[in-house]
Amino acid sequence: MSFLLATEARESFAEIDVPLWAWGALIATIVSMLAVDLVAHRAQHAPTPRRALIESSIWIAMGLSFAGVIALAFNGQAPGEYLAGYLIEKSLSVDNVFVWAVIFGTFAIPLRYQHRVLFWGVFGALILRAIFIGAGVSLIARFWWLLVVFGVFLILTGVKVLRHRENEGTPGHDRAVRALGRVMPVSPELNGHHFFTKVDGKRAATPLLAALVVVEFTDVIFAVDSVPAVLAVSREPFIVFASNAFAILGLRAAYFLLAGWRERLHYIGHALGLILIFVGAKMTVSRWWHMPTNLSLAVIVALLVLAIVASRRRERRLAALSAAVPSEAVEVADVAGDDGVAH
Repeated sequence: MSFLLATEARESFAEIDVPLWAWGALIATIVSMLAVDLVAHRAQHAPTPRRALIESSIWIAMGLSFAGVIALAFNGQAPGEYLAGYLIEKSLSVDNVFVWAVIFGTFAIPLRYQHRVLFWGVFGALILRAIFIGAGVSLIARFWWLLVVFGVFLILTGVKVLRHRENEGTPGHDRAVRALGRVMPVSPELNGHHFFTKVDGKRAATPLLAALVVVEFTDVIFAVDSVPAVLAVSREPFIVFASNAFAILGLRAAYFLLAGWRERLHYIGHALGLILIFVGAKMTVSRWWHMPTNLSLAVIVALLVLAIVASRRRERRLAALSAAVPSEAVEVADVAGDDGVAH
């Protein structure tokens, strides 16, 4: 069985010596950013689209600028691997944002309380991602054939995403709520922004806590896809965790900006499926052939740009059609789609 263990690889990934203080600085930065965000949103109100756009832009700028920090601290291809990992995680998180919208609608969570759920949801996601990344890097280092397993899994997931774009269900919703119900009663009534309330003198969970449990559960499901996808472009735990963390930190602002844009970003889901297939193929063959990091980055950016451009063109085409014909005809054209396949 020794042939199944890792031997000298032909892969060419960044190998950097990360001092302990660098990990400490990264974690301190993440905690500080979370603290600032918590203080900025201490008032329970729904962010305006303008504020959500500003905050989302700030988070993205900080995430991209960290590539400069990596470039200054480490030479070679480390910055490129970070950017590729960041873009993969950020793009795959778009589906996460849309699922959050479904979760909040299911539990009837008012907009002003949603940031509180997402704050603790993101906090838990960071811890879960750290565990997933540590386990993934260790397993791949010991068992090289897991690269093929993860790669094929990503390819199949990408194909599934392409074939089932309109599945609106919330992954694991019923299971997560049932699990919470075994621990304590779940009240159907909100108690302001609190996660707990009293029912007949007994402690009970509010729909806010139920929504948080489902958010965390769905993140575990998404992490099964996204962590192997980022491991396809880097094997360095510091780079993988940093790219995941900075991408996740901006998701709350992105949610309030993008939650209502699903139809306007019609083709972004197709791009996500193609990205999963691409990184899955890259991971599958990485033992024998390593694709240059800059090329991987270019492919990911190109797929995202093409999806956005195609979505905008579709939106303008439907708007023009809506102005020319009755709304019923527009709905029929929308269902038929551009390729004649029902969406």
